Amino acid sequence: MNPRPTGKSHNLATSPKNMAQSSNHLHIKVIYYVSFIFVLDYIVSTLPVIVSLGGISSAGRSSFHHAFKRIVSSVLDFNDKQDTYLDLAQLMGLDASNGLTEELMDAIEQGTLVRKIGKDLFDVNKIYAQKKAVLTPYQEGMSFTCKTNQLPKLVPDHWEVTQINDKESEVLVTGQLEVMIPDTYASKVSSGGQLPSGYDPSAGYKSLNHPRGLQMTVQAASDAILSLGFDWKDILEHINPDQISTYAGSALAQVDDSSLKGQLQAQLKGGRVSSKQMALSLAEMPADFINSYIINSVGSTGTNMGACASFLYNLRQGMMDIQSGVAKVAIIGNAEAALVPELMEGFRAMSALAEDKQIAALDDSDECNNRRACRPFSTNAGFTMAESAQFLVLMDDELALKLGANILGSVAGVFINADANKKSISAPGIGNYITVAKACALAKQIVGDASKTFVQAHGTGTPQNRVTESHILNEVAKTFDIPNWPICAIKSYVGHSLGAAAGDQIMTTLGAWHYGILPGIETIDHIADDVHQSNLDILMAHKQVNVDDYPACLVNSKGFGGNNATALLLSPNQTLEMLAKKFGDVAIGEYSDKNTIVLAKCKQYDADKIAGKVAPIYEFGQSVMSHDDVTLTQDGVSLTEFTNSIKFNTTNPYSDYS
Repeated sequence: MNPRPTGKSHNLATSPKNMAQSSNHLHIKVIYYVSFIFVLDYIVSTLPVIVSLGGISSAGRSSFHHAFKRIVSSVLDFNDKQDTYLDLAQLMGLDASNGLTEELMDAIEQGTLVRKIGKDLFDVNKIYAQKKAVLTPYQEGMSFTCKTNQLPKLVPDHWEVTQINDKESEVLVTGQLEVMIPDTYASKVSSGGQLPSGYDPSAGYKSLNHPRGLQMTVQAASDAILSLGFDWKDILEHINPDQISTYAGSALAQVDDSSLKGQLQAQLKGGRVSSKQMALSLAEMPADFINSYIINSVGSTGTNMGACASFLYNLRQGMMDIQSGVAKVAIIGNAEAALVPELMEGFRAMSALAEDKQIAALDDSDECNNRRACRPFSTNAGFTMAESAQFLVLMDDELALKLGANILGSVAGVFINADANKKSISAPGIGNYITVAKACALAKQIVGDASKTFVQAHGTGTPQNRVTESHILNEVAKTFDIPNWPICAIKSYVGHSLGAAAGDQIMTTLGAWHYGILPGIETIDHIADDVHQSNLDILMAHKQVNVDDYPACLVNSKGFGGNNATALLLSPNQTLEMLAKKFGDVAIGEYSDKNTIVLAKCKQYDADKIAGKVAPIYEFGQSVMSHDDVTLTQDGVSLTEFTNSIKFNTTNPYSDYS
């Protein structure tokens, strides 16, 4: 029996005339009771706590909020951002021996965030291509010489081959000759959220021709693990080996010369497929690398793909594992090395990317301002692709207190809903209304007032997104009595890293709580006329806030195909307040004493990392186990490399059906 609808409702079919046509036909209501039903799904006894953050993006290293500080550097004084700029100088291979001079700081700023893609990645004005051509001889035939082993195995009928010596042959072609001529072209899109200029993600470990996305995985996941403030083995002493979950991947898989791109092009370009390219191309390979070379895990693993919402899909998996007790620790992340000419051309062909000429036209200029390529909620032309790898370590709340782990925040809920029927698979639909409303309803139940939240919007910088996402947020704000909802859109700084994008948003959210600064959209100077904002405060400048006024944040993500996800994160203060109510003040006091030691170790790691003294974790060929290392019993499994064993559930979970 369905409950009677109660509370306020807003009929979304009454949207303004400038809504996209698909939105004009919406006939759904965002109402309290529907969302509250789903809030009941999150009445759980275990709160997944965020205990570490690591990553690398165009803003730099994520741990200890360095990337966040680069984003909001314009409102930080020199002392607050000094360590971040020194860290960037080290990453970029710049000489900081004379201190942070104006010249050095300018070089750092010019080489970070969204900008013109640098030649250290690829030359946007000289991208390799081939052109088909048909050669017709002036006379009866044409001839050429080549190495005999370069001749095709199936010689065309109109070729006459004469061997000159052991290695060379002469070919007489009596008809037309089809050839591929090497060429280059200039990309119509030159902007991107490239990793800091000069930074080499393969540095510091034996990368062995790893695809760029996996190099970034090793660096970013290592950063997250090393930022814990205690050794990974300390965790393993408190849990069973299978109580770890790793959910990480890449929405576009690994697509460069060392992986899928190289494999598909090899024979067409006269090369050979390597033994590594196929295996290293798989989308879940970041999780596999973490398990095999960084944390030595036999726990749950995989990746949950949802296009540009993939990070939140993985976050939901880890959250649910901890809430259900399946895992005590979860590594969550995505790595996307998407700045590949062929991928960019594919998105450009969809009219999704902001082309240089379009960006210049926005400014009534002849030149493209690459810095302002991404302009969420303003007059804009398309999104800006980026590369990023972001990883979180989630932990069971009780274990986090026992270890004295840093509490950066917590994951209260992640909601995922599809778009239902629609005319275009790539167009936005109704699913995101549901996810945002559910997250807002949960926020209201936890913190008492939905207006005590802010939003990390998907904010891609496309004309369609500015209308559809603003309408979703505005309608939910009306429904939950939020008069002036703060909206952030950090793709304006780091670009759109596709599967890792929500990781960039979460990185910024955790930094906002630490420094009390909500990042504004400094790439825009106005809000577009068709943006819905009656109940929104779309921040155009960084805003200093009291973090206790915003104990929760909605992280919104939308993906091609109708992959909608919205996460509700809780601030460190809100999380500690809830843990104190659950475990008591004595337990929190004991935790605080342990955390003092953890913080000191974290501070030392950060200093060593800035000084370039820390290499990423990459334990290739170490602690490898075989069948001789496994002991099986009817009660569990013992492994020689782990102190604790895996225990089976010896009770029948379906006894009620017996």
